Amino acid sequence: MAQINEFITTYLSWIPRSVRLVDIIEILVIYFMLYHILLWIKNTRAWSLLKGIIVIAAFVSIAAYFEMTTILWIVQNAFGVAVTAMVVILQPELRRALEELGKKNIISSIIPFDSIRVTDEGRFSDKTINEIVKACIEMGKVRTGALIVVEQTQSLTEYERTGIDVDGIVTSQLIINIFEKNTPLHDGAAIIRGNRITSATCYLPLSDNMALSKDLGTRHRAAVGISEATDSMTIIVSEETGKISVAYEGKLDRNLDGDGLREKLKIIQNKPEEELKKRILWKGRSKSEK
Repeated sequence: MAQINEFITTYLSWIPRSVRLVDIIEILVIYFMLYHILLWIKNTRAWSLLKGIIVIAAFVSIAAYFEMTTILWIVQNAFGVAVTAMVVILQPELRRALEELGKKNIISSIIPFDSIRVTDEGRFSDKTINEIVKACIEMGKVRTGALIVVEQTQSLTEYERTGIDVDGIVTSQLIINIFEKNTPLHDGAAIIRGNRITSATCYLPLSDNMALSKDLGTRHRAAVGISEATDSMTIIVSEETGKISVAYEGKLDRNLDGDGLREKLKIIQNKPEEELKKRILWKGRSKSEK
């Protein structure tokens, strides 16, 4: 205790006695919020807009210093319009930021928004994973382009409405038939919910991420776009190269093989941990019995 008092006396003596612990916590919270706001601004179009605002603020400061009353009057009256214009311009980024906030585990653990039913097999079965992997490998061999969106917790209903209802059990044959060239359903994305293909020929939002390679086509940009807007996972089979890629959480993993694709799908399968432990224990017993 004496050492603590000595530390406070030596290093924290500059803090006024009127400052409460709540005030320190409030400062830390504000610092945390400002840091993440600046981080968000840097990764969006708001970064360029912020640099423009800094330039304008510099000119306004010069006008205020030299008492240029006309310029100051224009700035004062245009301020409200400028704020509204900023909100309109940054509407996609603001919406994405709120969606990211809603995806945080803290919020979802307190308020169970998720409507997707998770069974003992997870959101979808191992058979569904195997059928998807098999179909993608077969389509890659003959360079058939494909775009498959696998729903997780956020509903993809608004994107399903842009396509054609299928409502069929996931099989490799059905997936291959959907994306077969010159067929009515091959253009667009297929959406999978659970163990069923709900829709095909669906339109997806394109990503405006400038960091993506210029070599990527519309199919890859649509996959990244839907992964930025929702928590879904999207599988892409390139029509030009036949290579398999996966878009998840705004990131694109390219040149995956069958095992790599299977591991990616298991990330969102969300099998109950108890079920996995039972299987591991059962395998261990079987080996010991032998």
